[in-house]
Amino acid sequence: MYKHFLKRVFDFVFALLGLILLSWLFLILIVWIKLDSKGPVFFKQKRVGIHKTHFNILKFRTMRIDTPKDMPTHMLKDPDRYITKAGKFLRKTSLDELPQIINIIKGDMAIVGPRPALWNQYDLIAERDKYGANDVLPGLTGWAQINGRDELEIPVKAKLDGEYVKRIGLLMDLRCIFGTVVSVAKQDGVVEGGTGAMKKDK
Repeated sequence: MYKHFLKRVFDFVFALLGLILLSWLFLILIVWIKLDSKGPVFFKQKRVGIHKTHFNILKFRTMRIDTPKDMPTHMLKDPDRYITKAGKFLRKTSLDELPQIINIIKGDMAIVGPRPALWNQYDLIAERDKYGANDVLPGLTGWAQINGRDELEIPVKAKLDGEYVKRIGLLMDLRCIFGTVVSVAKQDGVVEGGTGAMKKDK
């Protein structure tokens, strides 16, 4: 029951409440981003949703407008050269993810679920297929997020996503949300340009 209807109600209500309560923070960040560098406030990117459909994820823009498109940060030769001053803070605190509240309200995402892969991260998508992790709504945070984040190799990340799918429920979601607050506060597992790539056999 929770996996479908109640989870959607929970996500919608709390995302809408979050958007209202954090509107002042949205305004401050929007002004800062506009003053810091040229370009739009929001960054849209094609991501993989439930059943491998595609949607445009929303983030606060943290990189210059000349950054190569549709390329994971870990694949950039020198990611720091593209990240703006405001962007460094937003990434460090994970505040760049806040606009995904809008994706949750729209039904593209859930509060908790596997983090949405880029449309061209075929290795991650294929690994998630093994565990049924492409058949649930992607999340703002998830089980893998509180167990390594950027430090995780793709097979490990996909396996953790599969564990979430098996254990999905209100208690599991609350555990992930609480764990995310702790991880963000401690900045655990944040590696700029970090792994997130399939580990190759030698």
